Amino acid sequence: MGESTAATKRPAVAASDEASAGECSCRSKATPRSQELQADVQKRLNRAIGQLNGVKAMIEENRYCGDVLTQLAAAESAVRRVSELVLAEHMRTCVVEEIRGGNDEVVDEAMALIRRFM
Repeated sequence: MGESTAATKRPAVAASDEASAGECSCRSKATPRSQELQADVQKRLNRAIGQLNGVKAMIEENRYCGDVLTQLAAAESAVRRVSELVLAEHMRTCVVEEIRGGNDEVVDEAMALIRRFM
């Protein structure tokens, strides 16, 4: 399972290149996410979606800016935690698998992802 196939191996792409293309690379993971992680991420995403829907309603109701900003901060925090969980999973699985398969360029890709969160 540690070997990389031609279908999963690709050179690292600069984060700005993908962003400027306006599209996701949308590859599949070689190692499935655990049911526990999937459930946790789904729960957190649903919470963030609920918070953002609440913010949308607050704007429509012309609610106090400070209250809106507080809810936006909560939603942002929820999304950031999901990002941290997915990034940690990426490092433990995808990056390790690619390195074991001989693709050390994945380190550059991982560093670009990490820089997005700093």
